Amino acid sequence: MATTVQLDTLDLKLLRAVQRDSAEPVSDLAERCGLSRSACSRRLNRLLELGVIERSVALLSQEKLGLGLTVFIAIKTNQHNAAWSRQFQSVVEQLPGVLEVHRLGGDIDYLLKAVVSDMPGYDALYQQLISADLFDVSASFVMETMKRTTELPL
Repeated sequence: MATTVQLDTLDLKLLRAVQRDSAEPVSDLAERCGLSRSACSRRLNRLLELGVIERSVALLSQEKLGLGLTVFIAIKTNQHNAAWSRQFQSVVEQLPGVLEVHRLGGDIDYLLKAVVSDMPGYDALYQQLISADLFDVSASFVMETMKRTTELPL
């Protein structure tokens, strides 16, 4: 299990800000947090080195890129062994529309989040996915997104 990193109030303030906009200039971040530019840079570098900041990315518009359909795919398997798990992981890693894969406890073994262009796009994804020798696959299609954030509660 990963160890928790001790953060002070300035670290948390910086993290909240970079979660909202990681492209904000360091000088603006420093001013907002009451730090010098060099102190702000040192703190950000420390948070990066500690792995608190994993990476900085751009969030893209699914709709403007023609990926308007979000689907959650629930998977059950009757194969609970390391070889099958490796094969399944290999299959899902090759599917660019699959954004998240979670192994769960309970009735569902895996939950996937994917984005595709439309229903034929989902069917193409499904055809690739079933090559992993699945027992049961069901999909739920997003009709409306009521909240979407990447910000962790700090």
